[in-house]
Amino acid sequence: MARQDGELDPLWQDLNWAIGQMLIMGWDGTEVTPPIRNLIENHHLGSILLTAKNLKSAEQTAALVQELQTIAHKAGHPQPLLIAVDQENGGVNSLFDEDYICQFPSAMGIAATGSTELAYSVAKATATEVSAVGVNLILGPVLDVLTNARHQLLGVRTTGDDPQEASQFCIAMINGYKDAGLATCGKHFPSYGNLDFLGSSLDMPIITQTLEELSLSALVPFRNAVAAGRLDAMFIGGCGIQNAGMNVTHACLSDQVVDDLLRNDLGFKGVAISECLEMQSLIQEYGVKGGSVMAVEAGNDLILLCRAHDIQLEAISGLKLGIENGIISKKRIYTSLRRVLKLKNVCTSWEKALNPPGLSLLSKIHPTHLALSQKAYDHSITIVRDKDSLLPLSEHLLQGEELLLLTPLVKPLPASAATKSMIEKSNGKNSTLHERYAHHERGTIMSGEGVFRELGKSLARIRNGKLLHTSYTANGLRPVHENLINRASAIIIVTADANRNMYQNGFTKHVTTMCHMLRGTGQKKSLIVVAVSSPYDFAMEKTIGTYVCTFDFTETAMASLVRALYGEFVPQGSMPGTMRKSKKVNKTRQQWLVENYERSRDENGLNELLKTLARSSTPSLPYIATTAASFELHDSSFEESHFVVRNSSTNMLYGFVATYFIKGVAIIGAIFVDPSKRNVSVGRSLHRRAMRALLQKSGIKKIQLGLAYPGIFPGVTVDESGSIRSWFDNVGWDTQFPKRLANMAIEDLGSWTAPEGLLQSLQRANISFDLIKSMDNSDSVLALVAAHSGPEIVELYRSALQDQHCGVVRAKAALDNVLGIVIICNRASHLSTYIPSLYAPGNQEVGGIIAPIVPTTAQASLVLQGLVFMGVRQNKSQKATKSILSWVPGETHELFSAMGFEVQQTFDEVVNSPEHVSGLLVLSLAHVLPLLILRLPVA
Repeated sequence: MARQDGELDPLWQDLNWAIGQMLIMGWDGTEVTPPIRNLIENHHLGSILLTAKNLKSAEQTAALVQELQTIAHKAGHPQPLLIAVDQENGGVNSLFDEDYICQFPSAMGIAATGSTELAYSVAKATATEVSAVGVNLILGPVLDVLTNARHQLLGVRTTGDDPQEASQFCIAMINGYKDAGLATCGKHFPSYGNLDFLGSSLDMPIITQTLEELSLSALVPFRNAVAAGRLDAMFIGGCGIQNAGMNVTHACLSDQVVDDLLRNDLGFKGVAISECLEMQSLIQEYGVKGGSVMAVEAGNDLILLCRAHDIQLEAISGLKLGIENGIISKKRIYTSLRRVLKLKNVCTSWEKALNPPGLSLLSKIHPTHLALSQKAYDHSITIVRDKDSLLPLSEHLLQGEELLLLTPLVKPLPASAATKSMIEKSNGKNSTLHERYAHHERGTIMSGEGVFRELGKSLARIRNGKLLHTSYTANGLRPVHENLINRASAIIIVTADANRNMYQNGFTKHVTTMCHMLRGTGQKKSLIVVAVSSPYDFAMEKTIGTYVCTFDFTETAMASLVRALYGEFVPQGSMPGTMRKSKKVNKTRQQWLVENYERSRDENGLNELLKTLARSSTPSLPYIATTAASFELHDSSFEESHFVVRNSSTNMLYGFVATYFIKGVAIIGAIFVDPSKRNVSVGRSLHRRAMRALLQKSGIKKIQLGLAYPGIFPGVTVDESGSIRSWFDNVGWDTQFPKRLANMAIEDLGSWTAPEGLLQSLQRANISFDLIKSMDNSDSVLALVAAHSGPEIVELYRSALQDQHCGVVRAKAALDNVLGIVIICNRASHLSTYIPSLYAPGNQEVGGIIAPIVPTTAQASLVLQGLVFMGVRQNKSQKATKSILSWVPGETHELFSAMGFEVQQTFDEVVNSPEHVSGLLVLSLAHVLPLLILRLPVA
């Protein structure tokens, strides 16, 4: 023993002292209690974990830590206690004191700034503050990577979902902590970033990734932090691991995780700290005694037991019994002891431990740190989208208009002014902060107004006007919300982890829909959604046009949010991780040569491309029914220009875009890419060339994507994922308020019967119908189209009237006033070339009912049904077995469903102004997705 441990103080030869140095423990209370004193004096406890339940203020913390160190010193401890805290910033802080301790953004908030220098400065400032009150070990940084970013509890405690970016920020934080004199502890090894909360027999979250998968993502920041050489300790998680090579119920109890993976694979030589062994699943399976022995055998150097004194004593007993039974060797004990003592030598001494600088230092550095705090928060605020330019509100919302703030029910942060205020107002004012917070932790939820009350007050102050503020709950949109929304001109909805609190997701979408409807009636209903925790709540929800992220809801974050909303600074934050990286990649994507479409050269290639798309698309329409001829109108009213990306050696087409211009309306009618050439910017190159050609047209009034004639695509194809529409969002189009269109069909006309009572209703309304099959008497038809639709629809009707296989049904009032019109045709019509929905395999006869136009009147619904009814009768008379209703507005779907029609395919039509889209030429794309088509309605 003397040879093995000759460099150690002789005191350590007593294994009771050595065991005490392998334990880190906490307790309940803001004062030293007999149990914690007993552990330090009689069981030689060497490390203390302080949490929000112990700490009231900077002054109290400094006094408490000094008392703990004094007890240890008097008890004969050769080295000071390790004093550890969680001070991650954002919503995870153990110590709060608005007079001396500054609030800084969460890890993800810091990552959103894009500045590793700021990460270093904030970490150093945080460490300097907690060091001033006697803390010498900070449990941070969080090294986890959110490989499943949208559904993980860690959320903004991590820097994001990109392993390399996480490494850069975490190493900067480690350097900041170390340069302020603290020891560091990375967490939570091997990763809490992609936990599966299902399928565990012990109600423990599990890791299901293989070691190879972990090595490529989750382990990267851990490996890089270890390699950087300044990480003193590693916190080992308590999750399970179940994969082909490992079946572990608790990572911190497994030598495969600690000794093999952490030490042998990653080369870590510092202190390994176990997860708290007071977890119920561990107690039930192994018991505390057995669990403590397993933790040491796994390779942990410090065993964490958070609060229960009886369990802490049981663990000490278990370790002693493990040594007596020969399970734990003395060599193993002294290996851990050396690591712990080495760590203490790095971060503390008796001189430092017994004389913390306390308030004298904190008062000096506080002004500088406050400025750093504001800078960090201001740089972290991220405007993900602001499509309607609602920000700043000072330029959009008049003082006399009302602003509504809707906030969710959330728990107050344990170390925050909100919690302190709640405790002070509760009965029993002599109780400590922890005693109130901890004992009511599960039952106490402040109202949204409570946690966000200061946010509301700040908004009212800065606008010097009225603010309406209420909360929302899982009960959804209530009458009080509807009344307030009707009153307000602008609405701010706050969400906090809406992906996990699904009521917030549903409520926000409901309000979004309501605001959209109210805007449609001419009311001003500006909507801003603010995610105050996870930025992924609505990151991909493009229907929310203005989306802001703050990454935590501390008072400081909310103050910066208010200033950002009212234009006191321009937010420069960005979505961290892969979403930011994708934007950077977009700027350097490949440029493809785009050439004019030449029929003689490219017709065969375009037909082959359409066949390829028909084979790879669901549904196969419109590709299966479309040929190269479908895009060429040969109509003098249109200016046509089509473009291709092609392989000049093989004449194979990689992509195609069709553009049209008619009477001030610029149109992209189709844009699609070979499936094998997606995600390499073919679509973006075609789009840029099309926009350049269209924006050069003289007299352009509006620009649209897609059109009714040719009607290959009446709008953006609606898919469940929304990916096609997102593509257009990403290149800059405003698709926020589309008009839904559909193609509908009666598949079996032979068994179809007219809706009961429809004929009688038409007769009572004195509505009659006639059929025009030539340009004779066409003036009233074309005049009605021109008055209620766009120039391309006028040309569609003109073309139909010149086709012997087409006709136009008119609905008329008693005095021959035209109430509405619709085109009737069959597959023999030339329109079948341009309207793929008229396609049918084999010899099946299909009748078409195309583009019904009915001005808005009290009888509009009845007129629409009457026109379509006459169209179906005409189709049946021509022996059609199937009837197609094309270009049907969304609000009329139910009318025609009642007549026996079923929706075949839906589209979203969108229109933009030339001013809006003039900037599209310089925008980049995130992804080139499947066929991307929009049809935009005529205003």
